Amino acid sequence: MNIFIPLLAGVLVGYLLRKRGKKLSTDLPMSAALLLLVFFMGVEAGKIKIDAGWLLVSSLVFAALTIIGSVGMALLMGGWR
Repeated sequence: MNIFIPLLAGVLVGYLLRKRGKKLSTDLPMSAALLLLVFFMGVEAGKIKIDAGWLLVSSLVFAALTIIGSVGMALLMGGWR
């Protein structure tokens, strides 16, 4: 629920600025916010203890099964050409 308040505030500010007709560049603040978000996600991920070997193997198996399933469905739906 806490994420909706800033989202709605941003929509309201954007709507009000649109009526003024002046363009406001948001590229730099958005890039900075995105970099901070990725940084703090990395900090949180670094706090968690995981078994890296098990995670690697299960990720590779999941990726392989996903690829096999996608190719299988493509062959079923489209056939060989």
